[in-house]
Amino acid sequence: MTDARPLLEVTDLVKHYAVRGGILRRRVGTVHAVDGVSFSVGVGETLGMVGESGCGKSTVARSVLRLVEPTSGSIRLNGVDVTHLGKADMRPHRRSMQIVFQDPFASLNPRMTAGDIVGEPLSVHGLASGRQKQERVAELFQQVGLRPDQMNNYPHQFSGGQRQRICIARALSLGPSLIVCDEPVSALDVSIQAQVINLLIDLQRKHGFSYLFIAHDLAVVAHISHRVAVMYLGRIVEVAEKSELFANPRHPYTQALLSSVPVADPKMKRLKPLIDGDVPSPINPPSGCAFHTRCRYVMDRCKVERPVLAEAGTRHQVACFLNAGTGREAEIALSTSSRP
Repeated sequence: MTDARPLLEVTDLVKHYAVRGGILRRRVGTVHAVDGVSFSVGVGETLGMVGESGCGKSTVARSVLRLVEPTSGSIRLNGVDVTHLGKADMRPHRRSMQIVFQDPFASLNPRMTAGDIVGEPLSVHGLASGRQKQERVAELFQQVGLRPDQMNNYPHQFSGGQRQRICIARALSLGPSLIVCDEPVSALDVSIQAQVINLLIDLQRKHGFSYLFIAHDLAVVAHISHRVAVMYLGRIVEVAEKSELFANPRHPYTQALLSSVPVADPKMKRLKPLIDGDVPSPINPPSGCAFHTRCRYVMDRCKVERPVLAEAGTRHQVACFLNAGTGREAEIALSTSSRP
């Protein structure tokens, strides 16, 4: 991280979706996709965001970019509140934040050449045209490891890794200060994943922009992130520096995620799973702590009170009563847990 000043500040972000049913399509429920998320990303910093499928990571990403409208909360980019800006007022800020989607083939127009795809943002924002645009696109191709003579090829003529490089070049074209990476390597082969991740790291060192990096793979998150936020059922349950989180996870859910990472040594004895069961429905989330239905250390207060993120060390925050409650409570919970 090159600067401690926040580039992106998200406060109490909420995104709910209406569930409608019946002939009249009346509202019969609410999906709590994101339920009060707060975090910040510094200049030149990578914040990794991890959690099970359906926990709200991608919804957070799309809400930050205003691709979906948040229900409530605030989003500040470079000190400017962009939460409620109209299309015209939002347009200049869109240059500062770009996204790399999960599926590179689905996010590229099959009827456009790779050069036209990368150059389109320059035309839309009136930054370059004609020969100047072509030179800029050729430069971007070289930055992401592609040849300028590939600019006239169509997306189907590239491999999966090359298509993702095209998406990265398109994201770079406007000189953003924030790039949201929504599981950018999950659709790629393992060997290609490492190349793309290293490319993202090199580009960050060269240009100094920030990443909000969403992924399932903890090894990938550990490689690229400066800090890591762990999400569960629409809420952040733990945030810490990368080294601190992996060495000293404080939330039971974070501990369970780390214990589930495959070990390459077949002779090493695996620990018993720390959690079981399925993630509760976001339409009817549990009261109190959302994780209490699967937690081995559950206490009575967990079922009725919602823990908030509290300090657990230097730049380490945890939303758990084992951290914020009394030491006696933690001892009782650990000693009386009925789950091995």
